[in-house]
Amino acid sequence: MDFEEKCLSSEKIYGGKIVSLYRDEVLLPDGSRSAREYIRHSGGAAVLFVKDGKVALVRQYRYAYGEETLEIPAGKLERGELAEPAALRELREETGYEAKNCTHLVDIYPTPGYTDEIIHIYLVTDAVFVGENPDEDEFINCSFLELAQLCRLVDEGKIKDSKTIVACYKYLFDKNKGLN
Repeated sequence: MDFEEKCLSSEKIYGGKIVSLYRDEVLLPDGSRSAREYIRHSGGAAVLFVKDGKVALVRQYRYAYGEETLEIPAGKLERGELAEPAALRELREETGYEAKNCTHLVDIYPTPGYTDEIIHIYLVTDAVFVGENPDEDEFINCSFLELAQLCRLVDEGKIKDSKTIVACYKYLFDKNKGLN
């Protein structure tokens, strides 16, 4: 069975700095019609930076959740920006570490039910500290955690950020297969 839904009409409801909200009328595989509301997002890039068995994490307040989170360095892609340079830029801005190169780890759809956002996650294992340079509206703190401690915090429900969880476990999975 073909599960594709065909767009019959599309209406932009809201256009913001980071996201745009759309409402489409779609034709379902069985011939009936339905509505789909979804967010268009430019996507993001993130970095799992592993140094001496420790992972760089940034602590920041996330307004939508009303709490501080621990996450790997990440940010949104600017219009026309490629993911790999964006990941290296975010690493530099949020941790103060500069890397010459990185390796693609995985791409994720963080919330496929209502957005087209893709987060491109990269691995960095070699970088030098050159000084932090966060965005002017960004208040963050960088620290390093042992991989085992990070996994414990995930297991305890203290780290809930999907890109961080996926990056950590993908890294460990690849490492156990001898890929890292």
